[in-house]
Amino acid sequence: MFGIDAPELLVIVVVAVLVIGPKDLPLALRTAGRWIGKMRRVSNHFRTGLDAMIREAEMEEMERKWKEQNEAIMKATPADQMQPINAETMAPPASAEARLPAPEKPSEPPTASGEPELPLDGRSA
Repeated sequence: MFGIDAPELLVIVVVAVLVIGPKDLPLALRTAGRWIGKMRRVSNHFRTGLDAMIREAEMEEMERKWKEQNEAIMKATPADQMQPINAETMAPPASAEARLPAPEKPSEPPTASGEPELPLDGRSA
């Protein structure tokens, strides 16, 4: 992360043991860990807020472009060609329904012996 290799880390540990002392070193490391955790949380909170602002700006830009495109389409299409969408405009014309053939009812195949068939799963009807 900071470009600290093993020899540099060893020097830092030795200096920390000499300066802080072995008795207070765990407490110092715990305190340093808490501060690092706080800095990470603040950093993540800042990054999340910045990402949200960027997303909002992108959405506003997209909405502006869509509005411009919609206005251009509305200007290009004459008003007399547009119809409101409702059940009447979405329904197929009556002539199309008249051309459809009536659905056929499935016929039951006759049995060879004239007796009723038994179910195949072995249960009685």
